[in-house]
Formats: sequence, structure tokens, C-alpha cells
Amino acid sequence: MLRIRITALILTLNLIFQSSIFQLISVRNITPNTAIIIIVSISLLRGSKEGAIAGFFAGFLQDVFFGFSSFYYAVLGALCGYITGKFNKGFYRENYILPIFLCSISTFIYESIVFISGPLFNGSTNYIYFLFNLIIPETVYNAILTVVIYRILFAINSFLEQKEQHKRKLFSIDNK
Repeated sequence: MLRIRITALILTLNLIFQSSIFQLISVRNITPNTAIIIIVSISLLRGSKEGAIAGFFAGFLQDVFFGFSSFYYAVLGALCGYITGKFNKGFYRENYILPIFLCSISTFIYESIVFISGPLFNGSTNYIYFLFNLIIPETVYNAILTVVIYRILFAINSFLEQKEQHKRKLFSIDNK
């Protein structure tokens, strides 16, 4: 239950920061998509199921508060969390290379899907312009921020795992 509350708090704070504070640290009008970083980090630390759930709710919050089409970003977030969570097995958590790599790939694919489906909603079709002026800069920005955000989420996850392990020890019957 504590894990659910903390994840909900992280996703809510991310929504607030993404729509306010991160606008102040934009570079060439590019703001980081920290939701992708959080989704990938949770997926790597907790697996596909929790990653998909976190991705769904991160996207759902974007859909609800920014007025996008219903469940569009929720489905994208859930897919991102589910697919990146598959890399959870055999992953050395203290290694930052895989989170950076997966956040970069996820950002690139996520934003490309948003662009490709964009003509359905707004009619823009210049992918090369979009690629060099939004997707690549945002991918680099997210890769840089992944180190900081992943480290914070890693520490929170370690704390939660210690609490859960302690709770299991309290309620387990040991025959020693």
C-alpha cells in the first residue's frame, strides 16, 4: 500500500513539475519528458507489470489534465512501461547505462509515435523538422536527466524494499 501511495505521489509531482517548473528549464523550447524517465525507471526496478501500471497512470494524468484524447497517452505509457520492464530480469540496478539507453530509445519511439499519429489530430507532416527540432533534443535532454531521476527512484525503491522485507519478517513464522 505504501508503494502505491508513493508511486501516485511521484506521478502527481511529476505532472505538476512537468507543467510548471520544467518549463523554466527548457532549452530551445524543449522540455524534458520526465514521465518517460519515471516509467522506464519504475519498469526496470519493479518489472513489466508495475511499469505498465505506472505508465498507464502517468499517461492518464496527462490525458485528463492536458485535455488530450481519451487514453491516448495512457496506452502509450502502459506500452512503454510493459516493454521496458522486460529488461528487468538480470539487470544490475546500480548500472546507469541501461536506464539511459532505454530512456533514450523510449523517448525517441514515444515521440515518433506521437508525431506519426499527429496528422490524425492536427495535420502536421514534416517528420524531418520534428525529428531534428524536437525528438533528438528531447532524447538527449531525457538521457541527461535519467541519471538524476533514476538515482532518486532507485533510492526510493531501495527504501520501499527494505520496508517490505522488514514487514515480511514481522509476519512470517520462523522455525528457528
